Amino acid sequence: MDISNKKHFLTVTDYSVSKEVFDLYHDEELDMLITHPQPSLDVLGKYYESADYISHTDSKRSLFEKAYHFVKGIALKNKLNLINSLQPNKGKILDIGAGTGEFLSVAQQDGWQTTGVEPSDKAKQIAINKGVSFVEAIAQLEDRSFDVITMWHVLEHVPDLDHQIKELKRLLKPTGSLIIAVPNFKSFDAQHYGKFWAAYDVPIHFWHFSKTAIQKLFQKEQMELVKILPMKFDSFYVSLLSEKYKTGRMNFVKAFFIGLWSNIKGKSDLEYSSHIYILKNW
Repeated sequence: MDISNKKHFLTVTDYSVSKEVFDLYHDEELDMLITHPQPSLDVLGKYYESADYISHTDSKRSLFEKAYHFVKGIALKNKLNLINSLQPNKGKILDIGAGTGEFLSVAQQDGWQTTGVEPSDKAKQIAINKGVSFVEAIAQLEDRSFDVITMWHVLEHVPDLDHQIKELKRLLKPTGSLIIAVPNFKSFDAQHYGKFWAAYDVPIHFWHFSKTAIQKLFQKEQMELVKILPMKFDSFYVSLLSEKYKTGRMNFVKAFFIGLWSNIKGKSDLEYSSHIYILKNW
């Protein structure tokens, strides 16, 4: 995406892997931030090579990882309840960026027909061992074939954003539901931590969305934003990592209070650390 007419917003560092510096530019029309420069596909993989990238592992080495997986178990139940409320008759679900397959495994056990897409071979193998099936690319999937499509903290990782949104539109049944979860750079914890905010996660987060950005991007493909839900656990997790980036250590107490205050603020201004967006066809 062209940044020549975009306003510089912030300079941030890749604290988790490369320690390289990147810039964020603000697209005022969409109210969205754009990471620059964006790594090419042939080098992108190296920026994911972090032992702390726990969505690609089932590791429970530390107290932090154990807490993460405990919270993830609760979140999985909430996600299952959400898709069942949107499509009570169940059907076919596609999870893009399925990671180690926990969500699809739970959905499959609940009676859904599941398909996953995941670029990480390591994560995919863990998921396959749980009985999750995958396709190599969404391009090989049939038009209008899914009742629900989910992207849990994945859309921000996609290099070709416009093409991805067109594909989501193509794959969703006319009466289907699209669920997108992404961080929110307008939240209190984002403002508090600034350049240390862990959910900027440059350069593997190419895009940083607001509610306006999601609404306008999908509107171009005749999709309507029908509901926004908070992800209240995210403020604690992100604040903990942000404390580590800012001070060199995980300050559990301070991160807890920043995360808590972010949720309290979110209750009034509706800007939580992360949001779940539910979209449907017009």
